[in-house]
Amino acid sequence: INAEYGGRNTSGSLDLLAESPAPLSVEPVDSVSSLDLKANTEYHKYQFSSLQIQWFWRALRSFSQAERANFLQFVTGTSKVPLQGFSALEGMNGVQKFQIHRDDRSTDRLPSAHTCFNQLDLPVYETYDKLRKMLLLSINECPEGFGLA
Repeated sequence: INAEYGGRNTSGSLDLLAESPAPLSVEPVDSVSSLDLKANTEYHKYQFSSLQIQWFWRALRSFSQAERANFLQFVTGTSKVPLQGFSALEGMNGVQKFQIHRDDRSTDRLPSAHTCFNQLDLPVYETYDKLRKMLLLSINECPEGFGLA
């Protein structure tokens, strides 16, 4: 804003600090939508119909918004949802979808993540309860996502 022009924004850019006559009605940017994330997910050595994937989405839906933000921090390195939604999720090489990779090692392992690639390595847990418990343990104990094994 340039005071010389009566406080008007002459740059052509949106002035986010200026008062608006009516507030916008939008979902909070911090709100993590499991439906939007699901629509923008790729699977490796898993299929959408895999039992563990169905359990994963069920677990994520059961999480509070704070737990979903922790999950997002765990797998992407940030707890913020992209302004344009998960279709605009950035990875190391630009826009990159969230990925769930099958981890065929021991099911006693915690899920791990690679934040540069928006990637979750998910073991083939035997039950929903174990998957949910191990996922919560991972996101609460190691929010950065990597170096956990």
